[in-house]
Amino acid sequence: MSPRPFPRRSGQWLWPALALLALSLAGIAIHLALGFATGFALDSRILLALREPGALATPIGPSWLLQSAIDISAIGGFTVLCLFGSATVLFLFAFGRRAEALLLAGSMLGASTFNALLKLIWQRPRPELVPHLAEVSNASFPSGHAMTSAAVYLTLAVMLAQTESSRWARAYLLAFAVLIVLLIGCSRVYLGVHWPSDVLAGWCFGTLWALAMFAINARLHRR
Repeated sequence: MSPRPFPRRSGQWLWPALALLALSLAGIAIHLALGFATGFALDSRILLALREPGALATPIGPSWLLQSAIDISAIGGFTVLCLFGSATVLFLFAFGRRAEALLLAGSMLGASTFNALLKLIWQRPRPELVPHLAEVSNASFPSGHAMTSAAVYLTLAVMLAQTESSRWARAYLLAFAVLIVLLIGCSRVYLGVHWPSDVLAGWCFGTLWALAMFAINARLHRR
C-alpha cells in the first residue's frame, strides 16, 4: 500500500475546495448546535413521516426494512467500529505502515472522545415523539453513529484511495464509504433514536474530523 500523491493539477483546486467544504460543514454544525434548543420543525415531521399514522410504534415500509435498518445501524456502532478499526490498525502495523496505523487509531479514538464531549456539553434528550426501535442510553446530540462512522470510514476510504492510480477506483472507494455513512445515519432516524438534526450534525463533525486526518496524512507523506 504505497500512497500516491494527487496530481499537481488537482492540487491547485483540491485544497481550496476542501477548505471551503470544511468551513461549510463547520457552519452547518454550529448552526445546528445553537438552534436545536428552540427546536426544528422538520425534525418532528420527518420522524412522524417514518411511522404509520395512528401506530407510531410501527415504521413505514415492508417488514424486512426494520431488520435491515438495525443491521445497517450496527455497522456504525461501537462494537463493529472497534473490532473493524482495531483489526485494520494491527494489519497496518504488521506491514510497516505505522503512520497510517496511528492515523486511523487517532481517528477512531479522537472522534469517539470528541463525540462524548459534545454530548456531555449539549445534553440533548432523545426524541420521545415516537417509540425507540433500538436500545439507547446516552444523550442525542450529535449522533455518535453518524459522527464516528463518518470519521473512521471516510478516513479509511481516503487512505485506500491514495493507493490507487485510477481516478475511477478512487471515486468508487470514496463513494462507497459515503454511501455507508449516509445509510448508517438514516437508519438511526428510521429507528427513532435520533432527531434528523442530530444525524446531520454528526455527519458534519465526522467529516470535518476525516478531513483533518486527510490533511495530516498528506503532510506526513509530503515529508
